[in-house]
Amino acid sequence: MIIAITKETLPNESRVSLTPHSCADFVKSGHKIRIESGAGLHSYYTDEEYKKAGVEVVKQKQDLYKDADIITKVSPFSIDELSIISKNTIIISLIQPTIEQEIVIKAKERNLSGLSMHLIPRTTLAQKMDALSSQANIAGYKAVIMGSMHIGVYMPLLMTAAGTIRPAKVLIIGAGVAGLQAIATAKRLGAQVEAFDVRPEVKEQVESLGAKFVEVESTSDDGVGEGGYAKETSDEYKQKQQELIREHISKADMVITTALIPGKKAPILISSDVVDLMKPGSVIMDLAAENGGNCELTKKDEIVNHKNVIIDGTSNIPSTMPIHASDLYSKNIVALIKHLIKDNEVNLDMSDEIIAGSTYTHDGKITHQQTKEIIEGK
Repeated sequence: MIIAITKETLPNESRVSLTPHSCADFVKSGHKIRIESGAGLHSYYTDEEYKKAGVEVVKQKQDLYKDADIITKVSPFSIDELSIISKNTIIISLIQPTIEQEIVIKAKERNLSGLSMHLIPRTTLAQKMDALSSQANIAGYKAVIMGSMHIGVYMPLLMTAAGTIRPAKVLIIGAGVAGLQAIATAKRLGAQVEAFDVRPEVKEQVESLGAKFVEVESTSDDGVGEGGYAKETSDEYKQKQQELIREHISKADMVITTALIPGKKAPILISSDVVDLMKPGSVIMDLAAENGGNCELTKKDEIVNHKNVIIDGTSNIPSTMPIHASDLYSKNIVALIKHLIKDNEVNLDMSDEIIAGSTYTHDGKITHQQTKEIIEGK
């Protein structure tokens, strides 16, 4: 089997899809690995390190893709890249197929088998492949560090000769993987932490990390989606939610929003008039910036100053920690590829829950139902 690692082309992408250590495991198993020259440099992995791991380093994408069974990447493949990949090749990347529809259509036309790390089912068996969780963990941690550099106050309670400094107040909106890591990190830095989530079952996890759970009283299952994800809530719930969030945001020094609905535009949770209530010197770290943001004023990959309140829309925070982010993503990719291999050959078994769930194109067809309905209007 030939696995190819292509170089990332987006300017804000520093990760690499497979690390030298992961490649060495495949080489020992008798597989052939190729990497595009310089693909690992932004993650601090040199071509020489890949060569020592038994990887062939090539300079041209055409040579990289030739006869490849699987091609891996972090960001979605570009139209130009897809145009030179041979049909029936398996391509693996972090793509949101319901949003990046042109890429899906091109992959279908090229008869490529597209697998998305965004679509990995959240099941026990697929945990090792769950790239969204591994990368969200990094985003939650780094968001607190970045936010602490924006705010004009200390994070912890301090007793000084000049007087007592109160701890910063941090509000986390969304207690998924990123939110829980943000809670844990903010607590370690000594902040006073509150967290909100539409799913009442996460209350115990939030409180176990030492944060106060802010909840909207509701008798329905608003916000509780499949597979551990949140879903859209009713208008009545949203009104109650806005009132509660408004009250707590006005007192916060740092707000971290993490509310993402897979494959959809992020819900607006903080309107501009709510930002107006925040204290000068406070910050909103919007981890949903990639899909439009949870704050009305968020601008993707920009830092906005609105009446002395900072709104940080950095969209690819995991890429700011490329060593560990690449290491974890690489392990996710390895777990998925090993799941694809049977009898030392690639077997794209569409009856397998994980393979079928993560595949968006195969045999010249769009296989992800939600994407198919959007693109083909069925």
